Amino acid sequence: MTAETGFFRGKSLGATSLLTFAILSLAWFVGFASRLFAIVRFESIIHEFDPWYVYPGLMVTSGLIHWILDTLNFHVHIREICVFLAPTFSGLTAIATYLLTKELWSAGAGLFAACFIAISPGYTSRSVAGSYDNEGIAIFALQFTYYLWVKSLKTGSVMWASFCALSYFYMVSAWGGYVFIINLIPLHVLALIVIGRYSSRLFVAYTTFYCLATVLSMQIPFVGFQPVRTSEHMPAFGVFGLLQIVAAMQYARARVSRQQFMTLFVGGLTFFGILAVVVYFGLVWGGYVAPFSGRFYSLWDTGYAKVNCIHIPIIASVSEHQPTTWVSFFFDLHITAAVFPVGLWYCVKNVNDERVFSEFWQCFVFFSLQLFLSLFICTYDHTVRHIVTDQEGKVEEAFQIF
Repeated sequence: MTAETGFFRGKSLGATSLLTFAILSLAWFVGFASRLFAIVRFESIIHEFDPWYVYPGLMVTSGLIHWILDTLNFHVHIREICVFLAPTFSGLTAIATYLLTKELWSAGAGLFAACFIAISPGYTSRSVAGSYDNEGIAIFALQFTYYLWVKSLKTGSVMWASFCALSYFYMVSAWGGYVFIINLIPLHVLALIVIGRYSSRLFVAYTTFYCLATVLSMQIPFVGFQPVRTSEHMPAFGVFGLLQIVAAMQYARARVSRQQFMTLFVGGLTFFGILAVVVYFGLVWGGYVAPFSGRFYSLWDTGYAKVNCIHIPIIASVSEHQPTTWVSFFFDLHITAAVFPVGLWYCVKNVNDERVFSEFWQCFVFFSLQLFLSLFICTYDHTVRHIVTDQEGKVEEAFQIF
């Protein structure tokens, strides 16, 4: 972003960088301070202790911070680190949201997004002080992984794709919600292939990411061979195989006639498609690949847990297994619920490879996915930037549509 065309028009590059740093620091501070009410009102205590030991990322992160502070001669009790871990990572999430929105739109939109996510009720409820839960650090890992994925897609760089795989590994070590990442990214790749936006950048980014991410995720003992033996991970593998076929077809396209290419394309796609379906169902029937779990079915059928878990009331009663209520959209999304539709309109009107990714984030029938929705809706606050800069009355035109 240059000084002439950037959001802070008329400012020097140094002043722009300083102001960006100041706004992000303020967003971090506000996000941190707004999550301390329980500590200020009562005492510094862990009031929500819900780490799952099979995902060691939370404990390793706490221990690493404690070790670093001790090395620097700042002696802090490990309990205090656990109490303030989630509010601290909320600031990192704001920065990750800024980076992601900057890649999708601009630096100005990124600053608005960082400020909104710092005070978003949907995210604040999962990251208050004293809440020592896997989500406290996993949400940052999720947002940062998506930023690195968009970056690797835009550049077609093996380096950025490798960084994305490392961030995904950290997410796997922290929370079981990593399955959402390994399904959303392949869905993005599939959409780009279907709408004719295949490119060498896409091939390099996803091939590198999938290979490294799969191997790294298998290093977590609890995950083990799940990436190659469960149905939740099979779509990612299927898209990986499809991408190789499309790349081979693109290579052959320049070396054969159009008629030969169409025959090869239709025949190859049909053959490999039928083969993949037969092999998958054969592996499931033989017990080599586990079928889809109840969590997957609950994502598409919000009444699944209530109907099929009737003999296990504690499962059916969990709020995460219930459909999202309309009122929760306004309570959790707050002001961003108003700017989101117009932001989505801008996204569709000015579509590109990375913005297609944002359009697939709208899977919010699962109550826990409301948290994910509140994260990514902040990236649509490009609308607020348009309102502030008033670019040729386009905002009024967009609002008239809705």
